[in-house]
Amino acid sequence: MLAPKARYAYSEAMAQQKKSRRKTPGRGPAPEARKAPEKRRTAPTETNRPNKRAPGLLLFGKHAVAAALLNPKRQAKRLYATKNGLDALTSLCALPTGLPVEITDMDSLKSLVSGPNATGDSPTQGVVLEVLPLPGYSALDFPPKTAERSVIVVLDQVEDPHNVGAILRSAAVFGAQCLITQDRHVPPESGVLAKSASGALDVVPWVRVTNIAATLDELAQMGYWRVGLAGEGEATLEAIDLGPALVLVLGAEGRGLRPLVRKHCDMLAKIPLTATGGLIDSLNVSNAAAVALYALTQGKPKR
Repeated sequence: MLAPKARYAYSEAMAQQKKSRRKTPGRGPAPEARKAPEKRRTAPTETNRPNKRAPGLLLFGKHAVAAALLNPKRQAKRLYATKNGLDALTSLCALPTGLPVEITDMDSLKSLVSGPNATGDSPTQGVVLEVLPLPGYSALDFPPKTAERSVIVVLDQVEDPHNVGAILRSAAVFGAQCLITQDRHVPPESGVLAKSASGALDVVPWVRVTNIAATLDELAQMGYWRVGLAGEGEATLEAIDLGPALVLVLGAEGRGLRPLVRKHCDMLAKIPLTATGGLIDSLNVSNAAAVALYALTQGKPKR
């Protein structure tokens, strides 16, 4: 057994030996000091398993995706597609430079879009685009046009995404300036809504406001004539003396326009329906919007 002084000298010698070992030329650092080499991460270009839930908003269907890619105000983050879906998409539009593209299969795309805002059987048509939501607008951004009739569509608490999407599609076809809804009691931007709109979500500006009645007053001050659609309307759409700037106001199915919104319309109009013995006494709100927009956009405006 070593005496205390000997033990101290022995410990000092061992410490010096370890220290000199670390300084020996040609040797690397002690094992515990070595760092594992860093791995470079590159985005895959082809896979059968895309992320189950991408973080952004997912649009699907070739027309909805093409319209989003053509919209300068839309920011696209990543495209997921089958090879056939990509071919169909590029026949409609060119892909932006630098857009990441991930080739996958139909089952993976179907799994990707399943969720609260997109049902699992939603037809993706082989393309899914991850995007950021569109920027907001104000009703004041859409004054009446000078050379042609101006039409704005206002929805009073229409909550079904299929209906809102279909109304956006009709608004695009008949040249409406914008769609206005409340910022609540309305579906959010979603893949289902965009698919129903068939690209119109990225064509027709969507204005969200806090108060529909107050917004109708703002539109009146800008020179718009406000027409509410209701079954008990005082005249048919074709009998109205139409001016150059019109607002078409539609209510939710069932309850229709709310009383306060009715009071802020200049008149109520109706679509004449063929008698069916009381079995069918109304149209779906998206169908009514299409018929009304056709009626309001025909002929020259009366000034």
